[in-house]
Amino acid sequence: MHEMTPRLIVTELDKYIVGQTDAKRSVAIAVRNRWRRQHVDPAMQPEIAPKNILMIGPTGVGKTEIARRLAHLTGAPFIKVEATKYTEVGYYGRDVESMIRELVENAIGLVREKEREKIKEEAEERTSEKLVDMLLGADSENEPPQGFSVVNPVNQGGNFPPGFPPFVFPGMTQADSTSWKATDENTQETQSVQDDAAARRERNRDKIRKMLQDGKMEDRKVEISVESRGNGMPMMMGIGGDLDNIQEMIEKIMPKRSQYREMTVREARNVIFEQECEKLINKEKVDAEAVELAENLGIIFIDEIDKVVASEKTSGADVSRQGVQRDLLPIVEGTTVQTRYGYVKTDHILFIAAGAFHKSRPCDLMPELQGRFPIRVELQDLTQEDFVRILTEPKGALTAQYAALMATEEVDLVFDKDGVDKLAEYAFSVNQTSQNIGARRLSTIMERLLDELSFDAPDMKAGKVVIDADYVVKRLDAVTQDEDLSKFIL
Repeated sequence: MHEMTPRLIVTELDKYIVGQTDAKRSVAIAVRNRWRRQHVDPAMQPEIAPKNILMIGPTGVGKTEIARRLAHLTGAPFIKVEATKYTEVGYYGRDVESMIRELVENAIGLVREKEREKIKEEAEERTSEKLVDMLLGADSENEPPQGFSVVNPVNQGGNFPPGFPPFVFPGMTQADSTSWKATDENTQETQSVQDDAAARRERNRDKIRKMLQDGKMEDRKVEISVESRGNGMPMMMGIGGDLDNIQEMIEKIMPKRSQYREMTVREARNVIFEQECEKLINKEKVDAEAVELAENLGIIFIDEIDKVVASEKTSGADVSRQGVQRDLLPIVEGTTVQTRYGYVKTDHILFIAAGAFHKSRPCDLMPELQGRFPIRVELQDLTQEDFVRILTEPKGALTAQYAALMATEEVDLVFDKDGVDKLAEYAFSVNQTSQNIGARRLSTIMERLLDELSFDAPDMKAGKVVIDADYVVKRLDAVTQDEDLSKFIL
C-alpha cells in the first residue's frame, strides 16, 4: 500500500477507464488518506474520518468501474449495492445494515484466500498422503483388532507360544498369561516379520506416491467421506430486515451428515484439499482479521443514490425513500452493526455514492446525509473521441475481446482505424438521438455489427476478416438512420 501513491493509482486506473480524471484523482486521494491515517499517532487515528465521495454523472461513464478497479488495486473489501433495493425498516425489502454484513463476507473471502496461500503447501502434502492411504488400503492391516491392547512379552516378562500375536484381551494380567510359553528367539522373529512388513508397506507407499506425482493414478476410483449439513429452514421473503443470524443458528442446530462417495483420484484431490484447508485454517483468526479489514479498509459503493430522493409529495413510496435516507445516515455517519462474525464499526468505512440526478439534485438529499459526502465529483458525458479510445486503449478493450473470441474459431479478426472511427461515430450519434447510455452503447453496436460473423465463424474454418469503414456502414447504416428502429435494436 505504501507504493500506491495517488499518481500511481490514477495511472493504473487509466489502463482500464478512459477520461474522468477528476473522479480518479478524488478516489486516489481518499485511498491514500486511509494509508496516512494508519501511520499517524494512534491517539489521532479515531479522529480522522474518511472523506466519502458523491459521484454525479449519467449512466455508462465509468462511475462503478472506477470504484471496482480501485478496490481491486488496493486489495480492499468492496461491495456494490443498489440504493433502490433497500427500504425503511418494516417495509418490504432489505434493511441498510445488510450492506455491512455483505462487506464482512467479502472481507472473510479475502482473508481466507490469504490464509489458504500460507497453508497451501502443507494442505497439498496432507492431501497426497491421504490419497496414498486410500489407494494402499486400510492402515489398520497390521494392527491389532479394536478393543485389544498391545503388550511386549519381553518387557512384561510373559511367555507366549510360538507365532501367537503380540496382544491379549483387555484386563488380562501377567498371571493369566503364564500358560503361554514363548522364547526370546520367537519374539525376535516376530518383531523381524513386523519390521519387514512395515518396510514393505513403506516401499509400496513410495511407489504409489511416485505414481500420483506422475499423474498415473488420476482415473483410479477411491471412496471418500463427504460431510454435509441437513437443509435448514427456507429463508422467508418479504419481511423487513435480514435473517442472517437466524439462518446461522439453524445451521448450527442441524446435525452434520457424512456420506461416502466414489470418485476418481482427480476429483477426490480437490475435495480432500478443501477438507484439509478447513482443518488448518484458524476460523477465529480469520473472522477477527476480516472484521478489522472491513472496518479500516472496506469500500461500499452505493449506486442509484438519486433514486431514494423523495419528491415534493410525502405519501406512498416517497415515505419509504425518505426512510431509507434516515436509515443510511447512521451507517455512513458511524455506528456499530452486529454480524455473525462479531460487531463491526462503520466509522472508517469509505462510502462512494453515485447517481445520475436527472430528475433531482444532490441538494434534494437530506441535509444530514449530504454533509456525510463532502467530496462531490461530476463525471462528464463521453465524446466521440472517448469512444475511439475506449475501443482501443484499455486492457481488455472490446475490439481485443472480440478478436480473442474469433481466434478460438481460427478466424483472424482485425479492426482498421477507419472502422473503429466509424463505430465510435455511430455509437455517439445513437446516444445523442435516443437515450444516452454512455459506453454501454458500444457493446450493443458491436453485437449488432458482428452478429453475422459470430454465427458463421465455426463454418469458416479459417480466414481473416477486416473491419473497416465500409464493413461498418454496410451493417449499421440502415439501422442507425432509422431513428425509430434504432431505439429498439441499438
